[in-house]
Amino acid sequence: MSDTPGKQQNTAAFYGQAVASFAVAMAATAIGIYRLSADAWVRAFLAIAVLYLVTSAFTLSKVIRDRQESAGAAPSYAPYEKR
Repeated sequence: MSDTPGKQQNTAAFYGQAVASFAVAMAATAIGIYRLSADAWVRAFLAIAVLYLVTSAFTLSKVIRDRQESAGAAPSYAPYEKR
């Protein structure tokens, strides 16, 4: 085993679960907004708010990742790392 830190790669199953979870959450939210008994402008406002929340969450996660990579920080969770 090497003591040099390597970049952790996610498994295909973890990636698939994350994508599926995101898709289910977005679909459930879209269906909930569509079936909401409110005026069309209220549903449109909620849909735009959800899209803004999703894009800002993606941006935040990218900024945090970039900051960690530029700082050379060791990963906080490394289950297979020998200590």
